[in-house]
Amino acid sequence: MSMTNTRPLLPGLSAKYGQWTEWAYLLLRVAAGLMLIPHVWLKLMAGPAAVAVNVMAKRGVEPALAAAYAAIIIELAGAILITIGLWTRPMALILVLEFLVIAKTHLVAGWGVGIGGAEFVVLWLLVYLFIMCRGSGPYSVDAALGKEF
Repeated sequence: MSMTNTRPLLPGLSAKYGQWTEWAYLLLRVAAGLMLIPHVWLKLMAGPAAVAVNVMAKRGVEPALAAAYAAIIIELAGAILITIGLWTRPMALILVLEFLVIAKTHLVAGWGVGIGGAEFVVLWLLVYLFIMCRGSGPYSVDAALGKEF
């Protein structure tokens, strides 16, 4: 059944649903951007060399140092660009690719579901996939510039 054929439970609110949808998407996009900050913060504090040795190489990601730099740059740029809604689709695509690699390394390491598992990685992968498909939305720098990828 199509969503356009459904009737709202509270018909008096139906005029507000479109606006609420846009505000909810803004909240999702900003949260997805800001949640990258703790993800990258530890990498920034430890430094690329420590990340390469203690994370990348241990998970079989080679060349480890290049991967550490790439992860730091991607996550830092992603935190900024996704949050403000600038070049959202290309950045979300890059994050989808990164999180695919992270999910693969989690699954290869035997970290299925549970502590240290892949479920959070897969969830974030799907969130960035949705953002990639949806774009910046009306409340974004892209919208203010009048141009979106």
